[in-house]
Order: sequence, then structure tokens, then C-alpha cells
Amino acid sequence: MKGLPYIISMLGLSIVVGCTPVNQNTIRKDEVGKETMEPHQISSPSFSEVMNLDLLLDTSTRSIILSYGPTIKKYAEKYGFDWRLVLAIMRQESGFEIEAESHKGASGLMQIMPATSKEVAKVLEIDDMTHPKNNIRGGIFYLKRLYNLFEGAEEIDRIRLSLAAYNAGVGRIYDAQELAAYLSENPTKWQAVRDALPLLSKRYYTLHRNVWPQEKPRAGFFGNSRETIQYVERIMGFYDEYRLALN
Repeated sequence: MKGLPYIISMLGLSIVVGCTPVNQNTIRKDEVGKETMEPHQISSPSFSEVMNLDLLLDTSTRSIILSYGPTIKKYAEKYGFDWRLVLAIMRQESGFEIEAESHKGASGLMQIMPATSKEVAKVLEIDDMTHPKNNIRGGIFYLKRLYNLFEGAEEIDRIRLSLAAYNAGVGRIYDAQELAAYLSENPTKWQAVRDALPLLSKRYYTLHRNVWPQEKPRAGFFGNSRETIQYVERIMGFYDEYRLALN
């Protein structure tokens, strides 16, 4: 695709929720080992501003904030995210179950896959990624890696693209961007990528022949676009909810 980078090298970083395929997640080699990053423009409220948790939040959310709120806020700020967005991701990924584990092996509050966990632990020099605080830190760190791959997108689109990559893999989202560009849509817009994701399924193989030399998406056919789209929209819905409740 003209004008868009595509990651070919695979470093084994992958995160999954539910049954979403994740073996296509990729990371740029020059990103590994660079933990210091500039925060983007979403602001994080102070915990001193959180009022009436008993009235505004469900029991699970309240419990996580009381137990791990400082950790969430610390690393959200470190990597430049609104802590309420991270809270929304945790709710979607694990339902706030500290020991949650998928059949693919994704674990913890942030549902980090074993290969991803191993690589992130190495970069951050963490011994135990199963500990909730480390799991939170590792998940936010990886989300920032994904966020850095969508430079050029407007903030709200960049967040949604990052979330989609967290769920489906970077390779899938790059394929959708490439297809969107072929269809004369803006590949930095979430709506364009959202519309292109279903077109990565095998049923559109004739279209693929016009886009890719190998006659199929670089990351392979993708049949779970609906799950990824719903994943992004649910998190953004939770995020809106938390922004209203936690101000």
C-alpha cells in the first residue's frame, strides 16, 4: 500500500480476548526497549476528584479502583493514557477478574498472551507478569507500543486503531488500512478501517487479488471482524461511562 508502513518482522508480542486470533500481532524492532514515551493529549483526572463511588459505579469497578487505582493511574500517566480508558479496557478484557485466563492462555486483568508477556517482561525487567500490578503495567506498556504504530491518525481514531490492534493484531489492522487505501478511503480513520475489516474474510478473495501479490491479506484471511469492531465500540462505551462517573 502506498504511503503506509507494513510490519513484516514478528517479535512474538500478541494479546487476545476471547477467541480472537492473535498470531499476527507485530511490533517494530526499533520500538523494543524504548520505554520512555511522550504522553498524548488525553488528560487523566486526579483520584482526589473521584466522588461517590458507591453511587456511581458497579461493585466490580469500585473494587478494582480501590485495590489498584493508584497503579492504573501511575502507569496510565507514564505512558500517556487516560486512566479511565485503561479501566474500560480491563473491564472488556477480563471483567476485572484478577486471575482470568482465556483458552488461548491470555491472562490477568489486561489479558496478556504468554509470548507477549515474556517479551514485555524482558523489556520492563519484570519477573512475575501474573501479579496484577505487573499485568496492568505490561498491558498499558503494550498498548502504548500499538499506539505508536498509528502516528498520523487523529487522536480519537488513533485510540480506536490501537484498541483494534490490541484485539486482532497489528497485522490485521494494517491489512485493513491497506485495503481502505485501495478503496480510496482514508486509512488513518477508524471508520474506514472498520468498514474494511469485514473485507479481509476469504469470501472477498477476488478483491484481494487486486490488492496483494499473494492474492490474500498479508496477515491471512480474517473472519472475526465483527468481534473486533464490537470490542472497540464496547470499550469506548465503557470509557464514556467512566468519564461521566469519574470526573
